[in-house]
Amino acid sequence: MTNDSSGNSFSKLQIQSWAERNGFADWAVALIWLIVAFVMFQVTAGVVFFALLLIFGEITSAAEVEEVLHNHLDLLFIGNSTGQIVFLGGATFLVTKLHLKKERVLNFLRFRWKNDTPSYILLGAVLVVVVQPIILYLGYFNSLLPIPESWSDLQVSQYEMFEQFLKTEGIVWFGLFHIALVPALCEEVLFRGYIFRAFQSSWGVLLAIILSGLVFGMFHLQVPNLLPLATLGILLALMTWLSRSIWPAIVAHFVNNGGAVLLATAYPDLAFGEVTADTLPSVWLLLASIILTAGVIYTMIYRTEAILE
Repeated sequence: MTNDSSGNSFSKLQIQSWAERNGFADWAVALIWLIVAFVMFQVTAGVVFFALLLIFGEITSAAEVEEVLHNHLDLLFIGNSTGQIVFLGGATFLVTKLHLKKERVLNFLRFRWKNDTPSYILLGAVLVVVVQPIILYLGYFNSLLPIPESWSDLQVSQYEMFEQFLKTEGIVWFGLFHIALVPALCEEVLFRGYIFRAFQSSWGVLLAIILSGLVFGMFHLQVPNLLPLATLGILLALMTWLSRSIWPAIVAHFVNNGGAVLLATAYPDLAFGEVTADTLPSVWLLLASIILTAGVIYTMIYRTEAILE
């Protein structure tokens, strides 16, 4: 009897994840890694940017960095992408192993390609397009919330730098790579692949979708854009769960960011113009956006239910 009991305990221990064996909740490990990844990503971006400036002879000391920042945003984007690839994407694959039992890393992160994945990819791409009027209204309501003036000024300063950068001739492909492709892959691995799955293990699907979306919004440190970013995060998590694959969210993220890059390079005044009650889309367009968004989400849910049946 004793041997059987010991054997059963040993078997159960073998199929537990590292987090379970050491008494950690999945959500706690995920939040700790999110903080570490964010810090290391920012540090790496800064170090690479500073190193590139030194290599190209643009500066000779740290005191000159702020002076040349506005003229070398391309180097800043290279540093930013390096940090995302190394920590948000690559290192997250390693941290994911802390949650695994017998599952593989790619399966945990939902890197699955099924027969219906292309249809979900198409629906996800359509969703992020038709939801844009709603996003604009959420951004406007967000701007009405009281926030410290310093935060608002920082947001304006960032927009001005991006506008100046995206007006540079021949910058489209560079922008699509660093602003659309790299974040679409690396942020989705971190948030919809890892954070969402870890939250789901601890709190269930509904809370995981909502909370992972909120965390996604806060991660970007853009308080004036918190509501739009959190909403997009929630939609990306929803399509990941319904499709049982991370690929629709990756493509949708790319379409969202890539569309913003193309709009900013073609119509910078429209892309970076101040959102006011007068510049918002018409109420009819908002209503159409709500109906189409609900229709796409319903189609995704219907397809998922049909598969489960």
